[in-house]
Amino acid sequence: QVQLVESGGGLVQPGGSLRLSCAASGIIFDIDAMGWYRQAPGNERELVATITSSTRTKYADSMKGRATISRDNVKNTVYLQMNSLKPDDTAVYYCHAYVLSTGSYWRNFWGQGTQVTVSS
Repeated sequence: QVQLVESGGGLVQPGGSLRLSCAASGIIFDIDAMGWYRQAPGNERELVATITSSTRTKYADSMKGRATISRDNVKNTVYLQMNSLKPDDTAVYYCHAYVLSTGSYWRNFWGQGTQVTVSS
């Protein structure tokens, strides 16, 4: 009932920047937290950054000072601006949203993932 569609991934050189976007659509009554997680080969999925409906943010220690998460509640969209990217940032980035949808239940939804590769 809810789809999250990510965009903005790709190949970038070390020190470069990328902006990821994720738009939620479908039967949405409300969205609480939205965020980004990532998973590199052989690793578990980990938090990158989250933002609540009241715009309270949380960042992974590895991303503090290099990433900014924001959201547009009218468009049901979350953004992740990443700067000073390093090869260790290479991963599939997944969008997450905690959504009040049909049946009056809050549920977790995930996007399909977008590849970010940092390499020269």
